Amino acid sequence: MNLAFIPPSVQTVALLFASNVFMTFAWYAHLKNLSHRSWFFAATVFVPFVLLYMHQPLKWDYLWAGLCILGAVYLTFRT
Repeated sequence: MNLAFIPPSVQTVALLFASNVFMTFAWYAHLKNLSHRSWFFAATVFVPFVLLYMHQPLKWDYLWAGLCILGAVYLTFRT
C-alpha cells in the first residue's frame, strides 16, 4: 500500500487518532478483565519497569502523586 499521495501531516494525525482509539479500548478492556484483581498487581509491573529499564530514581514525589491518583480513583468509584 503506497501512502505517498497522502500528506505527512494527515498521516500523522490519522495514525495518532488510530493509536489513541486502540489504546483507549485496550486500557478499558484491561480494567474490565482485571476488575477482580487488586490495583497492586499493576504497580508490581510498572514500578520495576520505571526503576530498572528507564533508570529513573525513586523519589518522594512519586509517592505523593500515587496517593493523589488513589484518592481520585476512590472518589470516582465510591458508591
